[in-house]
Amino acid sequence: MAFQPGSTHQVTLGKNPERSRDHNRRVVLDVVRRHGSLGRMHIARLTHLTAQAIANIVDELVSENLLMQTGRLRSGRGQPPIQFAVNPDGAMTMGIEVASDHMVSTVLDLAGQPRSRRIMPVSDTSPGQVAAYLRAELDAVRAKFSSRLLGIGVVMPGPFEIEGMTSVGPTTLPGWADIDAAALLSEACGEPVAVENDATAAAVGERLFGAGHSISSFCMIYFGAGVGLGMIQDGTPFRGAFGNAGEIGHVVVAPHGKACPCGQHGCLERYASLHALREKLLDAGITEYDLSYLHAERHPVLLEWMGETATYLAPMIAMIENIVDPETVILGGTLPDAIIDELIARMGPLPISVASRRTRALPRVLRGQTGQYTAALGAAALPLFEALTPKLETSADLPTE
Repeated sequence: MAFQPGSTHQVTLGKNPERSRDHNRRVVLDVVRRHGSLGRMHIARLTHLTAQAIANIVDELVSENLLMQTGRLRSGRGQPPIQFAVNPDGAMTMGIEVASDHMVSTVLDLAGQPRSRRIMPVSDTSPGQVAAYLRAELDAVRAKFSSRLLGIGVVMPGPFEIEGMTSVGPTTLPGWADIDAAALLSEACGEPVAVENDATAAAVGERLFGAGHSISSFCMIYFGAGVGLGMIQDGTPFRGAFGNAGEIGHVVVAPHGKACPCGQHGCLERYASLHALREKLLDAGITEYDLSYLHAERHPVLLEWMGETATYLAPMIAMIENIVDPETVILGGTLPDAIIDELIARMGPLPISVASRRTRALPRVLRGQTGQYTAALGAAALPLFEALTPKLETSADLPTE
């Protein structure tokens, strides 16, 4: 990979040997997705593939309806080159977000644009009920869309399979301990299902369509019912050995503080999470509310929560920077944009960390751009990411001179 430390742009090169056909297809799709309509020669220059290799790959992708012709670009003498773009109708992906109190179904076209989204409040998120919901949603999607299905992504709040932490408390899902979620849901719908924690999926969504679009290494603090961390390293998700990397919600930030269902006291999630905010509002007798309205009215309970959250998040961000050294940290999730913007402002000057450099290409903290349903978008983005994004190469994979 041609990537310079400190840069926000990463260039993934193609490889000319025939054994690299799948990699080259991903490279071409990724380049066209990121740059828009391109001619064959332009694609060849960007990917460092031969003109003949590009001609073959482009023709193949057009025949599969993954690329489409968009006309000719008139420039200079001679026959204007034919331009190609990702065909939005060529395929689709489906994503399901399973939260503690609701489910979201999302369909993306090949260009990453949402074609449908449905939100359903739920009271039962047991494995059997989630499997039944997924089957019903898949049938409805197939009845509505004719494009072929690239895959299904399902996101759930983590952590996964951790004694004392899984299926405990209001920010996790009961009944999923010792369940192979991917196998269960794949069997239920007859399609391969990728299962991911919500923070990692949200980071994938930001990488493909949001603030992380041109950033190869970043972290994303995700506000769901709890709070988690998704990490993108060299353009790909960092999951850890068991898929639980980034479980910052259960880092103790206030020793001897509020009791957490995980058994500890003073976890970040007990202060800087949507669930913690709901608890504060409930204590104030507020059961129904609109967060955007409360923010516009400067409601004291919300203001108190934002101050507390900013106090605990600032050192957490510095710790993340010292451990992971990301290009930036993105804040996003189910909170309204205005609240996230104010949280960033309330943190003020962040504690000193390895990110405290005079010359930075990016601010240390950014707001996400994929909106309040970023985990659902990330769910549908998972199979799209697998189909369109070149994999990180090992030295054995690199072409020799």
